Amino acid sequence: MSRERTKAAAFPVDRNDVDLMRAAHPPHWMNPTPDGRYNLVVIGAGPAGLTAARDAASLGAKVALVERGLIGGACVNVGGVPSKSIIRTARLYADMRDAENFGGDVPERLHADFERAMMRMRQIRQRLSRADSAVAIASEGIDLYFGEARFGGADTVEVAGRTLHFRKALVATGAHPSAPAIPGLAEAGYLDNESMFDLTQCPERLLVIGGGPLGCETAQAFCLLGAKVILAQNEPMFLPGEERDAAQILSDALAREGVEVRLNTEVVAVRREGGKKLADLTREGDTTTISVDEIITGVGRSPNVGGLGLEEAGVAYDADGIKVDDHLRTTNTHIYAAGDVCLEYKFTHTAEATARIVVRNALFRGHERLSELVVPWCTYTDPEIAHVGLYPIEARRDGIPVKTYTVLMHDVARAVMDGEEEGFVKIHVREGSDRILGATVVASHAGEMINAVTLAIRSGMGLHALADVIHPFPTQAQGIKMAGDAYRRTRLTSLRRRLAARWLAWSRR
Repeated sequence: MSRERTKAAAFPVDRNDVDLMRAAHPPHWMNPTPDGRYNLVVIGAGPAGLTAARDAASLGAKVALVERGLIGGACVNVGGVPSKSIIRTARLYADMRDAENFGGDVPERLHADFERAMMRMRQIRQRLSRADSAVAIASEGIDLYFGEARFGGADTVEVAGRTLHFRKALVATGAHPSAPAIPGLAEAGYLDNESMFDLTQCPERLLVIGGGPLGCETAQAFCLLGAKVILAQNEPMFLPGEERDAAQILSDALAREGVEVRLNTEVVAVRREGGKKLADLTREGDTTTISVDEIITGVGRSPNVGGLGLEEAGVAYDADGIKVDDHLRTTNTHIYAAGDVCLEYKFTHTAEATARIVVRNALFRGHERLSELVVPWCTYTDPEIAHVGLYPIEARRDGIPVKTYTVLMHDVARAVMDGEEEGFVKIHVREGSDRILGATVVASHAGEMINAVTLAIRSGMGLHALADVIHPFPTQAQGIKMAGDAYRRTRLTSLRRRLAARWLAWSRR
């Protein structure tokens, strides 16, 4: 969890939050007394820190884990778990509004119950946090310390009046929401992708700043849950890093659902008047003012590097985070970093993957490399947009010829049955071979579908072999096999057809 936020988190809202906090940061917890040097001291008990501490302890290492806020990090408390819980409820209301397309009737007096949606989110968050309680972690043989961690030198960490000596250390302090530099925004008050989960009532009018994954997910979910949403993006398209046709599909979906989309638009000033928040929006030199009840910013996350005493430990860092080499070592070779505090792609799954690299490299003299990871990601809108590997523009920039095989979801039988025909599967291969360079999937379940392509890239499986994998019928993942089948058809050259025809003619004799 964000080091900035957890010191005085906005919890609790209800009993679920009380139970979560008691488990994730017990009020009367007694820190252990250090006994000798630790094999590994981990700072931060988010996905990266928990993974490293548990893996190291399971292998017999003497491990200390330090956390200043709530165990579980941003993912469980203010990230993936609460956001995806709300997104699922929002999809329920979208399906009910679309009931006629499934042979049903739209419910009378259909009204999104925002309060119940948020209550469900808190129940799920509390349930999933149980596995990471302080008691559970301590029972695994990990010395758990609560308090502010600060390096006291090249091989010591100070926390709550105790000095922890280490052979190796891992900084896994995560990141916090970036605050856009908009005049008047702080004074007027705003929410970010962490504090928005403290809401108990749906804002009538909502401005979402930022058209990246966080902004798009938030805008769509809150719109479906009853808010009138204006989404302001200072670029000409959403998700500027994604393929253009994928972003366009999402843009159309948001507009169709009622999100007021404003592209090439910059929020230049905010002020409060009469209980409302007034935002000045500029586009191509023209300025308009809108009145909203709440503002949510979704412009990215910044690494938590302050207050750690990194200078005393000889660890280099800048605004982008802690500097690491390909083995995740910092400029102090006894200290490593993993997760959002040092990575460009700030995902829970990359945090966990890099933590495992650190355990192998730091404790067992391994040589695993960050650059060898195959990292997929997904934007959990509807439809979802998932990607892994290279984009065609990146491959061409590197001088790699690319051939793309595309299957539209309206040609996939299960997508038609599900009424989820929007989107496509694109698999990019090196031209002249079946080596998979990357893939983009736009579909209602793209986050699940991309896993097969990720496995293929990681294992060196070509598109031809991927086409030979038998898929249950009907599934939407059949779209991936169909892309493989399209590749195989291109390999059937005129010469091969002639040879096959001659053989079949001869076999009839």
